[in-house]
Amino acid sequence: MAGNSQRKGSIRKGKKGATVGSGGQVRRGLEGRGPTPKASERPYHKQYKIAQKGERVAQARPKRTKTSDAEWIAGRNSCLEALRGGVPITHIYVAEGAERDGRLREIFKLAAEVGLTMLEATRSEMDRMTGGAVHQGIAARIPAYEYAHPEDLLVRADEFSERPLIVALDQVTDPRNLGAVIRSASGFGAHGVLIPERRAAGMTASAWKTSAGAAARTPVAQTVNLVRALKDYQAAGCMVVGLAADGDVSLPELASKDGLGVGPLVIVVGSEGKGLSRLVTETCDQIVSIPMANDLESLNAGVAASVTLYAVSQARA
Repeated sequence: MAGNSQRKGSIRKGKKGATVGSGGQVRRGLEGRGPTPKASERPYHKQYKIAQKGERVAQARPKRTKTSDAEWIAGRNSCLEALRGGVPITHIYVAEGAERDGRLREIFKLAAEVGLTMLEATRSEMDRMTGGAVHQGIAARIPAYEYAHPEDLLVRADEFSERPLIVALDQVTDPRNLGAVIRSASGFGAHGVLIPERRAAGMTASAWKTSAGAAARTPVAQTVNLVRALKDYQAAGCMVVGLAADGDVSLPELASKDGLGVGPLVIVVGSEGKGLSRLVTETCDQIVSIPMANDLESLNAGVAASVTLYAVSQARA
């Protein structure tokens, strides 16, 4: 009966004297504790430890980065070459009253085949969008490029059950050279191209155009520290070969020793003017030169990479 202080247990005796009733402790003790937490949220459960380990690995792994903003391809020839080369265009803008010539008609035809949206704009609007470029009444917009991280290139080789073949660029600042290297890398079966984040060419519209669509098939990875990335490749079992005019061994000599076809390989190409930086040179396992008929000219990055990749493909055949 409620309020009956005569029943057994209704009076508690403590340091402060006798107290009538339980003070709500019995009621609180009978209340539920809510839904049972997931296994991954219970500190002493196995799934919790697995989840925590996964978070640590995800935090330690470098994140993918993107270019700062979308790029513009301006001009009739440039837009036409981009469409032919498979550049991932999102929109095409045409100026009001633009003269319809053969190039423009082909652009319309190719855009319709792939389902691209055609938008009309005034010439002043197109001047503003393209930053004052000579657009000839037409411009194409391509999305920001999403870079891979260096480990992705090794993973890609593993997925194909192939020995890794990677091209790294050091101090190459011309996006057309980057595009040419990507095109060669794709043609000779490389698993990707590695570039530094700073003081180097990135995936701009010019690089896309020069790659002739190969950038859609061959990933480009970006690293904050090229030397550290090369050391990580070495730790993974890759041989790092740097190209330089004063190399310790020539490319044919290294190929004859089967130094190109044995295991995982990273080819490092420097800029035409400065070549390889000192730290990168010291990190390479071997410095290799490409024989020339005379000493008047050196090969640019795109050609040097292409010649070396061809030698590797022959050694691995």
